[in-house]
Amino acid sequence: MKTILNPAKTAWKTILERPTKTVDDIEKTVLQIFDDVQKNGDAAVDKYTSLFDGVQLNQKLVTTAEIEKAIQTVSSDLKEAIRVAHQNISLFHKVQKTEKVAVETYRGVFCWQEKRPIQKVGLYIPGGTAPLFSTVLMLAIPAQIAGCKEIVLCSPPNKEGNIHPAILYAANLCGVTKIIKVGGIQAIAGLTFGTADIPQVYKIFGPGNQFVTVAKQLATKYGVAIDMPAGPSELLVVADESAKASYVASDLLSQAEHGIDSQVILVSTSKVLIQEVADEISKQIVQLPRKEIAVKAIENSKSIFVETDAIALDLINEYGPEHFIVATKNNAFYVENITNAGSVFIGNYTPESAGDYASGTNHTLPTNGFSKAYSGVNLDSFLKSITFQEISKDGIQRLGKFIEIMAEAEGLQAHKNAVTLRLNDLK
Repeated sequence: MKTILNPAKTAWKTILERPTKTVDDIEKTVLQIFDDVQKNGDAAVDKYTSLFDGVQLNQKLVTTAEIEKAIQTVSSDLKEAIRVAHQNISLFHKVQKTEKVAVETYRGVFCWQEKRPIQKVGLYIPGGTAPLFSTVLMLAIPAQIAGCKEIVLCSPPNKEGNIHPAILYAANLCGVTKIIKVGGIQAIAGLTFGTADIPQVYKIFGPGNQFVTVAKQLATKYGVAIDMPAGPSELLVVADESAKASYVASDLLSQAEHGIDSQVILVSTSKVLIQEVADEISKQIVQLPRKEIAVKAIENSKSIFVETDAIALDLINEYGPEHFIVATKNNAFYVENITNAGSVFIGNYTPESAGDYASGTNHTLPTNGFSKAYSGVNLDSFLKSITFQEISKDGIQRLGKFIEIMAEAEGLQAHKNAVTLRLNDLK
């Protein structure tokens, strides 16, 4: 990790740049695949699955027999872990339910808001170098709690044409209605346009590489909503001499091993801690099975020394991290004043891994600074708010004249007439 000492505020933007390609670099490829899938459906999807995943499939839809086999394949220990995570994630998302909100805004004018589930949702689960069965829990559980009727899961097949058993086990546990062996841009395109094998959905959820992220953004141009622009994983840790260097290093490496385009940042008011963490990273990284990936990610990462907590907080809010760990003697200052972060982990005994798997919060979070405007996935992500109103005879008589005045001032006579006709009938 490159160490930067007391960077000037004017340099923050450059220092905090993500190691990602621009949209222009990859949009051409995404557009080409979208156009092909829109015109040629499953034939195009199968072509790109063969090209990118190196496998030709006779059938993309996962069968009941495959699911049953997966259930038998997953170890009892992993099943128990998934069930505990399922319980905690379910509990946290169930308490996010809200009741109908109603108010009489004016005498005789009743307004209320109710939430309804999005009927058709698509869940994208990365396969790649790590089968993210945990993401199945994070997306399918709130979808099920919300009451979504169709929950379609897409995940890339391996070279043998299979999806990892743990992904299938988690999907079955969470009530996913259809599982399809397709990944990458072609999966997002399939969910956007619909094919014979892939249902068209109303909203697409899930993380992915930069190509998947751009594909999701392109899907919005065709009337399909997305959860957020979620790209390569990132973590920022703020720590001082009260933190344990080995813990900090392990947290940084836990995100670095996601992919070579992941980024981790350490911000500290202690030069001693920065050096201790660097030493710990050197020790721990050599023991990782995904060492080569972590090494490349660490090359894109930085340790930043600043003089005060106030400066550190300003820098962190400017970055807007996806994951934010606070391990300082002044945790309350950061917790109370952070405004831009996807999810916050507080204290020496709250590793980011807990949120990734089993504590209960959702791990599908905004990256690339989008936490400045986006929330992470939650129960409301799978719901729509619909407003209702009902006006009594007395209510329209009381409110009507104000509507008439406003409509006339805007030059919208038909709007005024819709009220005037009613008022004349009530005279």
